[in-house]
Amino acid sequence: MDIPTLNILAVGRDRAILEVVQRLINSHELWAATVVITDEEAIAAFTRQRCPIVFVCAGVTTEEEQALRQRLSELDPSVTVIRHFGGGSGLLENEVRAILDHRGIHLRKAETNQEKN
Repeated sequence: MDIPTLNILAVGRDRAILEVVQRLINSHELWAATVVITDEEAIAAFTRQRCPIVFVCAGVTTEEEQALRQRLSELDPSVTVIRHFGGGSGLLENEVRAILDHRGIHLRKAETNQEKN
């Protein structure tokens, strides 16, 4: 499956950590992060914009993660929900690329008018 932009949702309770995750995701061409603090915000954001990948970050309990995973899977059974423990841009990038490879998702650049001619 080809998609023009990889939308990634990150849910966590620590705003500073989420800002780092957002910066790391957005530093990649064609990747776009949405970060939220509460589970309610996560469901609302996911409903507005389906994301093939959802990172569960610092501060979310195991019970909260399970409930969120279930709710998101009800909305879109193909969603990949993964716990992100940090570790810098290399780990995050490898996690994302492994998910994309496993799911057969490929990013494609939009053609510009110049490329079309």
